[in-house]
Amino acid sequence: MGNRVTIPTLSVGVLLAGVLFSAPVAAAAPPAALAAPDIPVANVQAHLSQLQTIANNNGGNRAHGRPGHSASVSYIQNRLNDAGFSTSVQSFTSNGATGFNLIADWPGGDTNNILMSGGHLDSVTAGPGINDNGSGSSGLLEVALTVSRTNFQPQRHLRFAWWGAEELGLVGSTFYVNNLPAAERSRIKGYLNFDMIASPNPGYFVYSSSGQPTGSIDLQRALEAHYASIGVPTELTNVGGRSDHAAFARAGIPTGGIFSGAEVIKTAAQAQKWGGSSGVAFDRCYHRSCDTTANINVTSLDRGADAIASAIWALAGTGTPPTGPRFQNTTDVAIPDLSTVESPITVSGVPGNAPAALSVEVNILHTFRGDLVVSVVAPDGSVDVISNRAGGSADNLVGTFTINAASSAANGTWRLRVQDAAAQDVGRIDSWALQF
Repeated sequence: MGNRVTIPTLSVGVLLAGVLFSAPVAAAAPPAALAAPDIPVANVQAHLSQLQTIANNNGGNRAHGRPGHSASVSYIQNRLNDAGFSTSVQSFTSNGATGFNLIADWPGGDTNNILMSGGHLDSVTAGPGINDNGSGSSGLLEVALTVSRTNFQPQRHLRFAWWGAEELGLVGSTFYVNNLPAAERSRIKGYLNFDMIASPNPGYFVYSSSGQPTGSIDLQRALEAHYASIGVPTELTNVGGRSDHAAFARAGIPTGGIFSGAEVIKTAAQAQKWGGSSGVAFDRCYHRSCDTTANINVTSLDRGADAIASAIWALAGTGTPPTGPRFQNTTDVAIPDLSTVESPITVSGVPGNAPAALSVEVNILHTFRGDLVVSVVAPDGSVDVISNRAGGSADNLVGTFTINAASSAANGTWRLRVQDAAAQDVGRIDSWALQF
């Protein structure tokens, strides 16, 4: 999150073309509307660790015009490309250096009715910016990957953004909005902003719709509803011009967002309501070198990432929900080196054979996914290989696969079989699911 500063003059930029889960259970029949999935906080933390490593390897920060920022853009863009997003990088010049905005569109939905979500990816020069704003950036990334992992097909078109040079005065987001043709700008019907969601002494603030463009109240209510559903009280806050939503508000686009607090001191009443320490800043490391992965409140991060997903799912329109039941297993299964392990799911109450297009959702955390042979074993013993040492040296295998399981009865025990076929790297099955 930036201070209130004057926005510099920008040169014209170039647009470059350039992934939920408890023990084995059978889900009830799908509700009339799709509920937002739970966002695994461990996955968000893994992204934060990557951003910390990037900063460590690039002079201790990820600031505008510095190599740490461009490396952060590349990390997120590569994950989104692998997940099936259409991505582009928009460049601009500020303070004599080139900055970057990363834009990612999820295929489908009404492109005349866009729901956009964003957060800034740059840090200040003083430190790595893990809470400000690695937290919002990483939560948003994991929600985007979950959109892909669940093959979410909402009625509205989903667009995600990671902004550059916010810390210099909302430079990247202002450049993006100001350079949109009027017709394109009119297609964006709402913008959600996520800037600092894991402050170490957190508050739970929702951007106030007061004084914001018409329609902002819907975004405010969607975010408030998530916290109300988990029994966490919120306060409305007027962030003003301190983050990237301001560029959209000036263009008349409805805005909303959440915020866990920065340099302001937590009051006694707020500490009584939310826990933590009164008389201490929400984030004592705000804009300092100590804003590292040690500066993160994991509970706030978890709640914030879930709030992002909850608001997007609520506001995007549910589209057509799956027609059959969903079964899942979220019990961790370790994958030792050079081993074969299995995770079971017992299916019951589904008549007849399994579908010819059975959806298999996989979340395997591993340091070298090219080691892995992953198969689904049906109750009749038939085996479908869904990944055969694919993905090279990249980590983790997270995605949704489709197999033809029509030859097997649906009811019975299904198994996810994972073989680690090469030495050195290890991991675990974090979760998997079958959607009938």
